[in-house]
Amino acid sequence: MGWDAFGMPAENAALKQGQAPADWTRANIAGMKQQLNRLGFAYDWEREIATCDTDYYRWEQWLFTRLVEKGLVYRKQATVNWDPVDQTVLANEQVIEGKGWRSGATIEKRDIPQWFLRITSYAEELLQGIDQLTAWPEQVRTMQRHWIGRSSGVQMRFDIVGQADQVEIYTTRPDTVMGVTCLAIAAEHPLVTPLAQQHADLADFVRSCQQGGVAEAELETMEKRGYRLSLQAIHPISGELVPIYVANFVLMSYGTGAVMAVPAHDQRDWEFARKYDMPMRQVIEPAEGSVADINQSAFTDPGVLINSGSFDGLTSAAACNVIADWLIRHNKGSQQTRYRLRDWGISRQRYWGCPIPMVHQADGTLQVTDELPVVLPEDLVPDGTGSPLKASPAFYDLGAGRRRETDTLDTFFASSWYYARYCCPDAGQAMLDERVHYWLPVDQYVGGVEHAILHLLYARFFNKLLRDEGLLNCDEPFTRLLTQGMVVAETYYRVQPDGSRDWYNPAEVQVEKDAQGRIQRAWLSADGQPVIPGGVEKMSKSKNNGIDPQHLIDQYGADTVRLYVMFSAPPEQSLTWSDAGVAGAHRFLKRLWAAAYQIGPVSGTTEPLTGMGQIRYVLHSQLQQALSDYERQHYNTVISACMSMLNVLQPLVSETAARPVVQEGLSIMLRLLAPITPHITHHLWNRLGYGPDILQADWPQVDQTALQQEQVQMAVQVNGKVRAQLTIAVDADESTLRQAAQADENVQRFIRDRVIRKIIVVPGRLVNIVVA
Repeated sequence: MGWDAFGMPAENAALKQGQAPADWTRANIAGMKQQLNRLGFAYDWEREIATCDTDYYRWEQWLFTRLVEKGLVYRKQATVNWDPVDQTVLANEQVIEGKGWRSGATIEKRDIPQWFLRITSYAEELLQGIDQLTAWPEQVRTMQRHWIGRSSGVQMRFDIVGQADQVEIYTTRPDTVMGVTCLAIAAEHPLVTPLAQQHADLADFVRSCQQGGVAEAELETMEKRGYRLSLQAIHPISGELVPIYVANFVLMSYGTGAVMAVPAHDQRDWEFARKYDMPMRQVIEPAEGSVADINQSAFTDPGVLINSGSFDGLTSAAACNVIADWLIRHNKGSQQTRYRLRDWGISRQRYWGCPIPMVHQADGTLQVTDELPVVLPEDLVPDGTGSPLKASPAFYDLGAGRRRETDTLDTFFASSWYYARYCCPDAGQAMLDERVHYWLPVDQYVGGVEHAILHLLYARFFNKLLRDEGLLNCDEPFTRLLTQGMVVAETYYRVQPDGSRDWYNPAEVQVEKDAQGRIQRAWLSADGQPVIPGGVEKMSKSKNNGIDPQHLIDQYGADTVRLYVMFSAPPEQSLTWSDAGVAGAHRFLKRLWAAAYQIGPVSGTTEPLTGMGQIRYVLHSQLQQALSDYERQHYNTVISACMSMLNVLQPLVSETAARPVVQEGLSIMLRLLAPITPHITHHLWNRLGYGPDILQADWPQVDQTALQQEQVQMAVQVNGKVRAQLTIAVDADESTLRQAAQADENVQRFIRDRVIRKIIVVPGRLVNIVVA
């Protein structure tokens, strides 16, 4: 078991409680560990780690220093989401509608020094390695390929009229270059700064561009705004003058901080051009000869070049190569392979995280620290005005003008290698020892699909870093991957005067629903005042919509909770929490308990008596399916099979003649259910006298002779409608089946005095009598 214990959720929770994050975190670990034990989860507690423990994060610091020496760590100015209230950088997913998820403050774009890992140095290996992950879901592999985003294109230079400066742009569509009608550059572009100092309206526009997040999705959907500069660029091929705009949808941290706008062939550029009444020049037409109406939308497909001078008539594919060659020959561009993947920003302006082991020297240079670990002080209490480390000279002041770095590492740095530390959690002299060579790679990894990109990609990256450090001998960390669904539940909140949201647990809320189950009204039980339904969301601390397992354990017992979670949905699908479903799972276990106590301990012969062939057939056919479902990790259908067995066995519990087959069936059921409901199955196994410990019992095996039925049930139809069920010998010939079907009393009602046109026999399944 590993506790991903550092990070902003823990720090913010401690902030709300007015206590040190260390105290809050360790109290939660103790409470959660107790709950996990009560639920009977079979974790190996001898391999327990917590990312906030010094003997864990010291090795992250050691690896960091090694990566600095290799040049894989660097520090530079970067544009980030800055929360002015929480005084910290936020990840893209923590920016909601342009506001901080916790504070509700309008997010600003800021350029601040950040630490980066050169994950792009491994981009091609990460991309190629995806092909080897054949036991991963294709969806995850596709998402990673897209995130890495390998592309081939051209980087070209646009000269600036009257200046020695140039604007460089990268494009994967050089076939559209003759359709450029403007250049769009970032507000932070070097061309903009001196002009903004001279023009107040431009300075205002630059400041407005600093509002909002930096996520690609937000940039795509935001209103496109621009400011036309007095500068003009020179088209590298035609020599035409091209206006230059500062645009809010271009970031300096993405590529070169400049893009060429081709409104006729890019929808974002089309929207921008429509807003500012810019010309649109169509330079690609559909290859099949149809007409593209660029007045309605951009034509973004490849085609044949038009209005492109000497390039007219070339297909898009051919033009990309010809135009690239022209630019290279005229020293105005170069062909490049690029990746959508960006270097990983690993520093956070937060307190509760692994200290970055770097020292700022008096002369302004940076140096790795002389001693490890750099221990995070655990007695600091955040007050919401920034990292307490920045206000703690005892931590950062090393004297003689030297000071420690006060940024901490991204929590993904900690969670990207924990799987390897499980193999040797007590290794004291090294990050990993030789035991990892036995255990790794991980045979089966289970993780939510929401981690398909960041966590899983970072873990693959870390595996390669550790391999190149000589600590691992495998290229990939996880052989098989199961992406389980999330547990989701309703959310409720109130909006505070400052725009932030207070979230309330569903257990604290009462609701009124209509006949279709839609929430009409919701209010807080404590004060009777309304709350706003926030929809069904993944259970999380941030939305406060988790269910306390302790309450359910007290009410129903641990096995009910386990059974409900496993039965409600296949592992790949999300589970919408239902209290009624929990009660239903409890009723099944009560029925199982009652049947076991009614039949009592095993006594006398355990050989099934004659006449029970059909019952044994049901038991062993369900067992056969359940064993297959265990292999496929479809535990919900394993439970369904057990429910079917109980439905067959329960009516026979009081029949003495059926006792052996009931005992056989219960023995099968208890062993199938043991991994899911270990407590009740252990008790009933002992109670029924099968043995002292179900964990020592053999896994159930299908009796193939039980699947060889002497009789089968066949449906009898008249004109396609089922009129009877026929129980007949499995080896009955077609003539016998025809006679038996026609002789059935209920069938006689529908064929009497009717002309039989034909009789269709499907062996083992049905007889269909067609009458006029």
